[in-house]
Amino acid sequence: MSRKPNHPLRALTDQERESLLSISRSYHEPAAHVERAKALLAVSKGCSFTEAARRAGRRSGDGVGQLVARFNLFGLRALETRHGGGRQPIYTDWERNRILQEFERMPDRERDGTATWSLSLLRGALRKAPDGLPRVSTYTIWAVLHEAGYSWQQDRSWCKTGEALRKRKTGVAKVSDPDGEAKKN
Repeated sequence: MSRKPNHPLRALTDQERESLLSISRSYHEPAAHVERAKALLAVSKGCSFTEAARRAGRRSGDGVGQLVARFNLFGLRALETRHGGGRQPIYTDWERNRILQEFERMPDRERDGTATWSLSLLRGALRKAPDGLPRVSTYTIWAVLHEAGYSWQQDRSWCKTGEALRKRKTGVAKVSDPDGEAKKN
């Protein structure tokens, strides 16, 4: 026998019901969002929390009860994954955008000493900038770039194979590798 829920689900609006149906059928939404939408729809049809959990592929009706309580307070935002514990993020959205802004800027050979960014060169540029981040680490830069969808390994195609520009005492010289064509194939 199931117990009476502490927080019964409030009546869904038509827009909320349509959104939950759409999310529950989606193949593009995160799996956790789909499960939560299925559980909320099951509860709205009169299922117990335990039955709704079973239909959504979860084990505990208590989790569904907590989801219902969050949904009553926050609406569709209750489907989103919350911070799972651990250390809080140090950098704000502005600082993350500042890292991305600096990454997307083409480096100046004279000022930055490079034609392309590496993580350590990007860290140095961010630390020196007047509106920069004086304590940013290469790991933080990597994590921000990774969250933004950049893959550092795929973006390393910054020069032609077999050709490179090198600094010499007389200026910049173009150096060619005689085996460059063989390396391309």
